[in-house]
Amino acid sequence: MRRVFVFFGLIASGKSTLAEAFARRYDLPYYNTDRVRKELAGLEAQRSAADGYGRGIYTREFSRKTYQAMLDRARIEMRAGREGIVLDGSYHSREERDRVRGLAAAEGGAAVFVHCVCGEDETRRRLAERERDPLSVSDGRWDIYLVQKEAFQPPAELAGAELVTLSTELPVARLLDVLARELNMEQGRGEFRADG
Repeated sequence: MRRVFVFFGLIASGKSTLAEAFARRYDLPYYNTDRVRKELAGLEAQRSAADGYGRGIYTREFSRKTYQAMLDRARIEMRAGREGIVLDGSYHSREERDRVRGLAAAEGGAAVFVHCVCGEDETRRRLAERERDPLSVSDGRWDIYLVQKEAFQPPAELAGAELVTLSTELPVARLLDVLARELNMEQGRGEFRADG
């Protein structure tokens, strides 16, 4: 079965690091909301567009446009016959997660959500490190994290095989091995098992 893998969670939860590594391991198309958002705004990926939560290119309307573009790209990949697609973003609302589920079902596939979590001390450390990184595409900051944390809707609607929750404070290689087991995927071979 074709699957859309959604790596989601709060700012600096490690979702992008893990999602990119997962996409590389299985040779899957990878789409990141930070990159897509800036592409839609005509900005270079590494250019800061930090303008506060819900402002600038982070308004509700622009966010809706960004997440729709993510869905459109996933649909194109599914119709091209790709067995898996990786989407990477906060997907903090049930509405956005349900839209992915609806798309996957409409295209004869399934959505699998990987909820990335970590402690606040680690979040602070990662955000500080990111601020010093000139190649970072994220505009996340601690003040935005706190607002996002309040707005985040826990994935109570997801159950069973639809949801995997991982602490990203573990090494990425170990997390990839955990995902391989949880998602019934052949490790490092870019293949899906028949029962996947």
